[in-house]
Amino acid sequence: MSQQSAPRPLAEARELLRELRGLAVTAEAVPATLRARVLARVGAGDAYFPLETALGTVYVAYNERGVSRVTRAATADEFEGRFREEMGRPAYPALEPPVALRRAVERQLRGERQPQLRFDLGALSEFERAVLLKALEIPFGEVRPYAWVAREIGHPKAVRAVGTALANNPVPLLIPCHRVVRSDGTLGRYSLGSDENKRVVLAAEGLDPDAVEALARQGVRYFGSDTTHIFCLPTCRHARRTTPGHLVRFGSEAEARAAGYRPCKACRPAAALEA
Repeated sequence: MSQQSAPRPLAEARELLRELRGLAVTAEAVPATLRARVLARVGAGDAYFPLETALGTVYVAYNERGVSRVTRAATADEFEGRFREEMGRPAYPALEPPVALRRAVERQLRGERQPQLRFDLGALSEFERAVLLKALEIPFGEVRPYAWVAREIGHPKAVRAVGTALANNPVPLLIPCHRVVRSDGTLGRYSLGSDENKRVVLAAEGLDPDAVEALARQGVRYFGSDTTHIFCLPTCRHARRTTPGHLVRFGSEAEARAAGYRPCKACRPAAALEA
């Protein structure tokens, strides 16, 4: 490939390397932040920065395609070693990460509406990407069952495969796999450490994990409103606005439909039966 036909990032990196050679600068003498930027732009490595969250410090790696990894680690060295092992390429500290990126990450963790972050999910299968992008649609402070994700992406029988894809989510917290729970309503496992971490993150979003699991033990799967005759998943924003005197509890979709209730168009608790 000629320099004229080279992709812009690669061409820019080559130009920078030529300038460094002209200054007789060796690779070892190049500052880590500059080296990280060059390697990230040519796809040979990612830059990263630490971020404080409800779970403590996590490390956020990124490259030209978007955020590539979010994980916990005791130290930066531990994160770098784990990143290289899991991703097959190095990660370098970005002492001055892009301000816009950091702000976007922080806004997303707060549940604020914003232009969607970009993610580098190129190493995943089409199915895995579909699962994670669907999880990204679940609103802040709400949960959906694995079966919901499977149905929404057009693979209603692939509930177990959905769970596996979420367990291998490379960017937890930002792609909120913590908002997906078991079909029986219990919280289930979490990819970012212990199951208790899932409770911590959900609580930080304003959800009551104990209340969610209490409903699961009682066999309650849906909430209905006797004024609208619509049924929702219990954490749906519409269900939470229903006053106790008008709240109806259902153990199944069939029970709700038999009572004359139709599914909520926001949380889509069941497949529509209309032709």
